Amino acid sequence: MSGNETIELWPGASAGSIGEDNQGCPSLTLYPVAKEGLSSAVIVCPGGGYSRRAEHEAGPIAKWLNGLGIAAYVLNYRVAPHEHPLPLQDAQRAIRTVRHHAGEWGIDPNRIGILGFSAGGHLASSAGTHYDAGNEASEDPIDRHSSRPDVMVLCYPVITFDGEFAHVGSMHNLLGQTPDPELVTLLSNDQQITEDTPPTFLWHTADDAAVPVENSLLFAAALSRNKVPFDLHVYESGRHGIGLAEDHTEAYQWPETCANWLKKQNFA
Repeated sequence: MSGNETIELWPGASAGSIGEDNQGCPSLTLYPVAKEGLSSAVIVCPGGGYSRRAEHEAGPIAKWLNGLGIAAYVLNYRVAPHEHPLPLQDAQRAIRTVRHHAGEWGIDPNRIGILGFSAGGHLASSAGTHYDAGNEASEDPIDRHSSRPDVMVLCYPVITFDGEFAHVGSMHNLLGQTPDPELVTLLSNDQQITEDTPPTFLWHTADDAAVPVENSLLFAAALSRNKVPFDLHVYESGRHGIGLAEDHTEAYQWPETCANWLKKQNFA
């Protein structure tokens, strides 16, 4: 496995992608680490409202994870005009793919997480609340693996499509202009948390004008009700989409805080 190599999630399937923002999808771009023993791994889901994938929430995040000794895999998931369930299927397939290749890639199959920003945070939280144990009878060996991530990192995430705090743009791109109410509820992921939901790190800015901070608060409250470990950080001010937040006067702290949390989870 070489650095920055990109592999198709379903070999031969990428030809079905539509539009400039879906070229090369669905696929994983690999950012391996060289270390003794098995590494943990994190799949990175850039944001972009399910209409594109933001570059500053992709490669730079993978390199930051590499700096912590964590192998990273940027998920090039399908966006509009593709709709649900295709992006979620891409995320589930990514987790299964890393588990399948864990021995070859030097990865601990029990330390595979997912991280996402904004709509990518919605996708990551979907993977962490809509998963299965795999199909042992499948002819495809990748599909025999569980799609459950072991941890989630959600960065100013879209969480709910239901009510006043919904991010309507992401919802319409994922579910169409007149979404089925049952899908709206199903993909309002704060309503899908159980006691088996993975431990979660969340951060947001309180005055986020694009995705209201209540999205993270709703998710954290549901984690608390279900006694799922979580770490929530809300910074008083800041705009949406700041990625690593290196020049932000408050949120610049989140990568170090998250790194400490990942160490606690035995990921770094």
